[in-house]
Amino acid sequence: MLTYIIRRLIGALAMLIVISMVTFGIFYIVPQWAGATPEALASRYVGRAATPETVHLVAQKLGFYDPVVVQYGRFVKGLVAGAEYDYGAGVEQCPAPCFGYSFISGQPVWPDLLDRLPVTFSLAIGAAIIWVLAGIGVGVLSALRRGSFFDRLSMGTALAGVSLPIFFTGMITLVIFSYGLGWTAPGGAYTAFLDNPAQWAYNLLLPWITLAFLFAAGYARLTRAGMLETMGEDYIRTARAKGLREREVIVKHGLRAALTPILTLFGIDFGLLIGGAVLTETTYTLPGLGQYAILAIRNQDLPQVMGVVLIAALFVVIASLVVDLLYAVVDPRVRLS
Repeated sequence: MLTYIIRRLIGALAMLIVISMVTFGIFYIVPQWAGATPEALASRYVGRAATPETVHLVAQKLGFYDPVVVQYGRFVKGLVAGAEYDYGAGVEQCPAPCFGYSFISGQPVWPDLLDRLPVTFSLAIGAAIIWVLAGIGVGVLSALRRGSFFDRLSMGTALAGVSLPIFFTGMITLVIFSYGLGWTAPGGAYTAFLDNPAQWAYNLLLPWITLAFLFAAGYARLTRAGMLETMGEDYIRTARAKGLREREVIVKHGLRAALTPILTLFGIDFGLLIGGAVLTETTYTLPGLGQYAILAIRNQDLPQVMGVVLIAALFVVIASLVVDLLYAVVDPRVRLS
């Protein structure tokens, strides 16, 4: 088991290195291949009224004339040990992890990401709990009652959940439950969990349900398919022949074996949501990483966009690593291999 964990940790570290290379290439090398000069890159760090001599000087001090390997090494050093930015008038110290300074506000990107991360994490963790419990529960019941009215109704609802875009269901739920009935908070409201847990949950209830409706649909269909396949296996008949209770046969033997693909899907979905639930946060105007990314793209704020990309990739890798370790818990064959 220890060897398995070490292999997965090494694989996760290698993946992070590859992601850093790809991200650096997209934001720094590809523009140069497309014809962008070092002065064009440096012009984003100075005002529009800067003279060509000033832009050229900033490009030199930021290292845009250096070889690609040197620039990438400086980029990685900024992430793990901080960086120094010399703009001519003085040297700016950017502590690790340094994603640079915003073109618009001139402030470090990392504190902005930290401020918005709790909003995105709150949205993701609440919705994930709902969609996992609802999706797996409905999927198991549909598999056990195959062909019944409940099975047809639940799978039809799941199909609608997968098909309807999140911004459509989000606007419909806002109109009905918030503006019409007044049961939930309107969009844009967020309260920190430590300040008021009840208000925190009340403000996020509608985004949780809307987001969970989209994901629970896929989990219900996947669980149903996995349970139908698993419940027909020989070891299920053997478990029943041994006199085990039906609940134990379903949960311990049937559902446990069907959880492997669900874990894989959950790791990817949850990691992506932590990186920013763009459509949900935009629909409900929540100040999370998703809305932050949209504003950064609109403003063409390169450091902010790059920061969101790296944070999203980091959480996807972490979620995948956790899922790989959970495989050994859910499926003993992984430990034996």
